[in-house]
Amino acid sequence: SSGPCNFFVSCRTILMEQDADPSINRTQTTETSSPENIDALLAAARYDDIEDVISLASAGVPLDSKDSQGRTALHMASANGHLGIVEYLIGRGVDINASNDEKNTPLHYACLNGHTEVAKKLVLSGANISVLNSHEQTPIDEALSRGKMDIIDAINTAVAQLELGGVTVS
Repeated sequence: SSGPCNFFVSCRTILMEQDADPSINRTQTTETSSPENIDALLAAARYDDIEDVISLASAGVPLDSKDSQGRTALHMASANGHLGIVEYLIGRGVDINASNDEKNTPLHYACLNGHTEVAKKLVLSGANISVLNSHEQTPIDEALSRGKMDIIDAINTAVAQLELGGVTVS
């Protein structure tokens, strides 16, 4: 793949060609959660590079890692409408309500940018629809502020689906 994580993948390939054990430092979290690896994970999520997200995860980079602004891979995938990566991350048990330094959750980002399917998936997976960011805005407020009415419809549909299934939505 030609994503932003080529260097990581190339190094891993070279090590494996030399019969090195790629899991040799598995218990050392300082290496796997280095700022470079976290940046690579968030870049892969941002640019829809599922192969690199999976490679970094299998190398031990924690999927809930946060960058200097408190953003996670789920924030980046949600902000950019990458449903496949959102589904992968949720399936791996990341914190769906993780908040960044401005208290925005992945759902805030999906709503701000009009990513209907991502917003729906987040809500169906348990995202809090009433959480306030540092500007005292809920994800729905953010959608309204940008005129993203289709997001409101999608969230209402998802909430109705959950409530029909007996799930209380907050």
